[in-house]
Amino acid sequence: MSITSLLQQTTLLPEHYRALSVKEMESRILSIKQKLGPKLFIPGHHYQKDEVIQFADATGDSLQLAQLSAANKEAEHIVFCGVHFMAETADMLTTKQQHVYLPDMRAGCSMADMADIYQTEQAWPILQQLFGDTIIPLTYVNSTAAIKAFTGRHGGACVTSSNAKELVQWAFTQKQRIFFLPDQHLGRNTAYDLGIPLKNMAVWNPHKNMLETNEPLENIQVILWKGHCSVHEGFTVHHTEVVRKEHPTMQIIVHPECSREVVAAADDAGSTKYIIETINRAPSGSAWAIGTEMNLVNRIMKQHPDKHIISLNENFCPCLTMNRIDLPHLLWSLESIEQGQPHNRIQVDEYTTAEALSSLKRMLARG
Repeated sequence: MSITSLLQQTTLLPEHYRALSVKEMESRILSIKQKLGPKLFIPGHHYQKDEVIQFADATGDSLQLAQLSAANKEAEHIVFCGVHFMAETADMLTTKQQHVYLPDMRAGCSMADMADIYQTEQAWPILQQLFGDTIIPLTYVNSTAAIKAFTGRHGGACVTSSNAKELVQWAFTQKQRIFFLPDQHLGRNTAYDLGIPLKNMAVWNPHKNMLETNEPLENIQVILWKGHCSVHEGFTVHHTEVVRKEHPTMQIIVHPECSREVVAAADDAGSTKYIIETINRAPSGSAWAIGTEMNLVNRIMKQHPDKHIISLNENFCPCLTMNRIDLPHLLWSLESIEQGQPHNRIQVDEYTTAEALSSLKRMLARG
């Protein structure tokens, strides 16, 4: 189900929630959590604001939270504090007796929305004509259920930023080429780390319906969808140069959704989990510049007062769509459940679910 169809099923936050004090909202949320008990499960993504994370029953990345939702069989109501593709995955992995809600349907993901299923279906036959039956699609889990279903239908799999290398290696045992959606940077960084030359990577431009490359087609091994994370693309080589100049002993660690140039200029790169674990293991007194979402970086700073930690771009904003989930929307969602009139339920149709799960299962079997 697309975000457009989801938006047609929702209403906007009632205005009176905006007038409530933080103290009153927090009190009412706690009261509902106590009342519903184990029937309620609130997963909170790492990029959520602290005002929301304080009420999360589990904190993690998107796939981890969806899996925890599925494992929590007592939970009848799953209020997913993240963005729409994450809630879709949770709905696909949970049972029919479990209902998944998104507190604000406007909490989308610009990267996921860059890979439109209709554009993808237009691209596939063109790529088949160019390369024949030599391509297997892979999609980052930061994609819509429809795109996950597309990869499942064509023998491909999902990947996370933690297991992308393993899945790309597997994909090359299946076909000569991979078609990587929707984040070109994760695809490029992963393939490069596995020894594939940059010149052997082409970019599919969905707006022009064309392949962007100057290389002979027979040399192309990786086809990258022209998409990106608006947060991570905001980190530049200039930012790394500033850190090197102002903090010569500081280590730079970034997420692989950053551009190839930024990853190359950093000391280390890895998934959100990898970044968190690296800082956790780092010795007291060590210095770090982190290139990932600001809410998470600020939280890491608070958790490690013994270390000198900054954002790689200190003027950068948090993920704006993720930040649509706030106290008023969380309270509204919980009160609607308490009153027996829940809204903003995420439901992926059975056909899409079946194909998307095949993509997810191929990943879980290998990654």
